[in-house]
Amino acid sequence: MGRTGSRPEGDAITDDRRDTYRLWRRLARLPGPLGTRLFSGAAALKAPYFATVLPHVRVLEPGRCVVTAARWWWMRNHLGTFHAIAACNLAEVAMGMLAEASVPTTHRWIPKAMDARYLAKTTGGLTATAVLDPLPDFAGITSGVEVVVPVSLVDAAGVMSVRCAITIWITPATRRD
Repeated sequence: MGRTGSRPEGDAITDDRRDTYRLWRRLARLPGPLGTRLFSGAAALKAPYFATVLPHVRVLEPGRCVVTAARWWWMRNHLGTFHAIAACNLAEVAMGMLAEASVPTTHRWIPKAMDARYLAKTTGGLTATAVLDPLPDFAGITSGVEVVVPVSLVDAAGVMSVRCAITIWITPATRRD
């Protein structure tokens, strides 16, 4: 997961995309939830703090990512609802996977800021949806630029419980020879 070494020819969808997105496209084809669960486990190994919410990446494509997390006992606060920081971690998983699928290898990205609004108590687990539409014109990014990725978190009852805006810093990639 990360930058690609060499690119296969002829696949316009994955040309200039990171290994993370290529792995997703391979594993998501496996039957049932097997492939998406394997991918989610691999993502948690690459970024260990992701494992704190046991994410399940359900949808991943340039400009969109959907991730779910059950409400395990260690993610509950004193009210018995999904802990606010666990919700932020889930939002960051969704944003990070979206960035991996969207930012071409000609550029790099890093989270810079997060604004989180807690709108309602949660019921059960959460579904985080990150959407970036339209995608930036990466060819036009010749120096650093801030891009805000909105992430909505909806609970098991369908109530939007948390809304985040995560700012990522995108710059042209420097070559390491």
